[in-house]
Amino acid sequence: MRIAVCDDDLREREQFEEALAAWDPTRTAEVFSNGASLLAAAKEYPPFDIAFLDIYLPGENGLDIAKRLREISPKTGIVFVTVSRDFAVDAFSLYAVHYLIKPITADGVIESFRRLTESRSENRERITLKSGPERHTILLDQICLLESDNHSVIITLADGRHLKIRMSFSELENQMNKNFLRINRGIVVNMDYISQMGSGTCVLRSGIRLPIATRQSAAIRAAYDNYVFERLSQRKGL
Repeated sequence: MRIAVCDDDLREREQFEEALAAWDPTRTAEVFSNGASLLAAAKEYPPFDIAFLDIYLPGENGLDIAKRLREISPKTGIVFVTVSRDFAVDAFSLYAVHYLIKPITADGVIESFRRLTESRSENRERITLKSGPERHTILLDQICLLESDNHSVIITLADGRHLKIRMSFSELENQMNKNFLRINRGIVVNMDYISQMGSGTCVLRSGIRLPIATRQSAAIRAAYDNYVFERLSQRKGL
């Protein structure tokens, strides 16, 4: 995860790093003393996941910097940091994740990341399925594998759980997005979870090995290669 903090005050930057470490010592932030250096770094890959931005910077307006950051990296979560609530309304008009009053504390950092996760979840594709009397709302990017099982479908999730849904395999397959690929009769995989695609076997990151339909193996491999190339191209901005 790429984290940025932009503040002209050295002590304020240090306080942020202390608050971040108090929450999770494994996380580090890239620190900037002005908007220009932050915006230059934002053009690098991968983009910032979250940026903590001081509104009051010498000769700069944090709101204007945020607008330019949004243009460069639309998915970066922005957290405004200031000594006053004067710009709170303007900040949230830019869809800021949070608005923190100095000094920054570990609790403020934790809440910012919680809101970031929540905001991203709101934009992620999901489906709602019924399993017996229970209804399950599932994020598509958390589905690793679909397997046909008589008149039901077994769904393998990223956290290792399995759900058995009584419905047509083709009906559920049609609700998936372009990340999913049918590799055999009654087997559809989320290509984001593939670690190896061989000529006869597909291996998921979890270690699950799945057979690939022999007659369609060349087309399946080509579809997967195209998907990987497209993903890499998007990341590199090609």
